[in-house]
Amino acid sequence: MSDVILEMKHITKEFPGVKALDDVQLTVRKGSVHALMGENGAGKSTLMKCLFGIYHEDAGEIILDGEKLEIMNSKQALDLGISMIHQELHPIRFRPVMENIWLGRFPMRGIAVDKKTMYQKTKELFKEVDLDVNPEIDAGKLSASTLQLVEIAKAVSYNSKIIIMDEPTSSLTENETQHLFKIIRQLQDKGCAIIYISHKMEEILKISDEVTIMRDGKYVGTWDAKDLTTDLIIKRMVGRDMTNRFPEKHYTPQDIPILKVTDYTSTNPKSFRHVNFELKKGEILGIGGLVGAQRTELVEAIFGLRSIESGTVEMNGKPIKIKSPPDAIEAKIALLTEERRATGIFGILSVLDNTVIANQRAYAKGGVLKENERWKAAKKSNEELKTKTPSMMELIENLSGGNQQKVLLARWLLTNPEILILDEPTRGIDVGAKYEIYTIMHKLAEEGKAIIMISSEMPELLGMSDRIMVMAEGRVTGTLDAIDADSVSVMNYATHFVEKAEDEIDESEVVK
Repeated sequence: MSDVILEMKHITKEFPGVKALDDVQLTVRKGSVHALMGENGAGKSTLMKCLFGIYHEDAGEIILDGEKLEIMNSKQALDLGISMIHQELHPIRFRPVMENIWLGRFPMRGIAVDKKTMYQKTKELFKEVDLDVNPEIDAGKLSASTLQLVEIAKAVSYNSKIIIMDEPTSSLTENETQHLFKIIRQLQDKGCAIIYISHKMEEILKISDEVTIMRDGKYVGTWDAKDLTTDLIIKRMVGRDMTNRFPEKHYTPQDIPILKVTDYTSTNPKSFRHVNFELKKGEILGIGGLVGAQRTELVEAIFGLRSIESGTVEMNGKPIKIKSPPDAIEAKIALLTEERRATGIFGILSVLDNTVIANQRAYAKGGVLKENERWKAAKKSNEELKTKTPSMMELIENLSGGNQQKVLLARWLLTNPEILILDEPTRGIDVGAKYEIYTIMHKLAEEGKAIIMISSEMPELLGMSDRIMVMAEGRVTGTLDAIDADSVSVMNYATHFVEKAEDEIDESEVVK
């Protein structure tokens, strides 16, 4: 008997103005981890949504366990033994975790929900996946990484034949990622097949048995993971050699401080304390650190999203007071947040609306919006960043992650900022889109814009920064010129306040 559990043949899917899938194929074996890779917009998520019944393919066939099927909705997919952990989590935040897990299949006692049984089943499930979470806690009180692990537990609860994992580690720490890998191996031992979508090359090569690569909505090929290298994967994903991961630098930072932060201290005693630094004109200042370093909290306070106990900010030599984001925007400071889906994009709005929303007053007269001016500004800004969208009226949630990020950059560039704060600017986007974002950053620095970049990726931190400021437990522990920095020196500063044995530290832990 064949060990093939799933075949997708000649799958085609079109949306208005774009052919998302063009004659794509996928073959998955029982008990295997099959990685699905490609640049943002390659069609990976669309293909999986066809398998999970969210979309219906326009042409092609899906064969599960030798039987040809038409999967019309997600309930049918779940009944067939196919579950999916989505890249974007949408828990019911004001309901308990256990209700989120068993939603639509609550254990009943007569006409009432049997909460005691539901609690016990959740406890047993969490024990199976080694997850220490109170089943009765509201989902909204959990961190993004814990919610991701809860979603994984939920997928396990269906006893699925196939589990689709779309960027499952995007918000996980290194330890949580290793925990996920342990769960995956347990599922493999039970004969469950995993379809694994990720942009993290090292992760793919470590956990996968086979790798299928897509490009521009088309099937490129399938290879055994053991026969692949990072360079080979990148070449097949983008269709060309990428000898340099970072664009060549054509600018020199000016020795002119544009921003000076002095003794910045949060009202939260567990957050950042007594932070001092300068940002120069035309400079990319990278900020590195481990879990709990309080980097995001610091930049959000500078942008007026968090309150401070003490400290001052000077811009171009003059003191400024920032108590809210409008104050920051007025001072020509912009912030691209870490979680673009949660705090960046307005998913139900168009590319047009998402682009101009931070600068609406510039396109209004007498309280009435000038639609023609809004459209021209949005189109020009997105064209400059080479955003790929069928039109300005396309919903932003339909764009790839990399193109969503470009729209957010276009939004803030319309405010004409002097300082651009980028928190994890390339998280969850592919190597090709990363290179384009890096090129935009270099262009902005060349124009004299100053950039603060928080990054959890050591190569990005080292490859893009002019200087690197390292934080540990809310304190600045050191600042390095890029020419003098390496992973060891950054890690030494990042662990300055951390009581942890040296041999337990790993570069991949350089996350928030």
